[in-house]
Amino acid sequence: MKVLLFAVLAVLACACGSSIGDECSQSTDCSQEGDRICDPASPGGYCTQEGCDFGTCPGEATCVRFFPVTQLTMSSCVPGEEPSACNLDEICVVGGYCAPRSTERRFCMKKCGGNGDCRKGYECRDEERMALHGGEPVPDPDEPATTERELQSFCASALPCRSDLDCDLGDTCDLSAVRCEQR
Repeated sequence: MKVLLFAVLAVLACACGSSIGDECSQSTDCSQEGDRICDPASPGGYCTQEGCDFGTCPGEATCVRFFPVTQLTMSSCVPGEEPSACNLDEICVVGGYCAPRSTERRFCMKKCGGNGDCRKGYECRDEERMALHGGEPVPDPDEPATTERELQSFCASALPCRSDLDCDLGDTCDLSAVRCEQR
């Protein structure tokens, strides 16, 4: 009986993988099957899946597209509005910026409803924070493009800081985490 119980517990332990958004130092910390990677550039590492699409992330996550900040150009575009104020090879992202489509990178990011759902040093990015710090959920291809879609919030690293001056207006610098926190 003890042998059977030990065997069942061993199988269950092997079947468990780290969730999207968990801390990691290498990809095997996230999954033994190789279906998740560790993003070591994020504070404490971040278990994720790269190259996702709408509806392909695990239940605790949403697919988010990111564009390099250096590639964004200021525009008066409105996401989902046609015709867009962006060039044909660009997309209008949250915040009213045009971004080259070719620079898009997608990752599964942990869903959240507030900062308490995210690890220390991470923020729950709602639409306002997406406009400030980047990233936005990949839209459902079966729904018409509209400016009135509700965006799923996700956990992403907060801005690094050394003082309140490094943070967005209204945020404070948590010196123990060296990250900006929402008040």
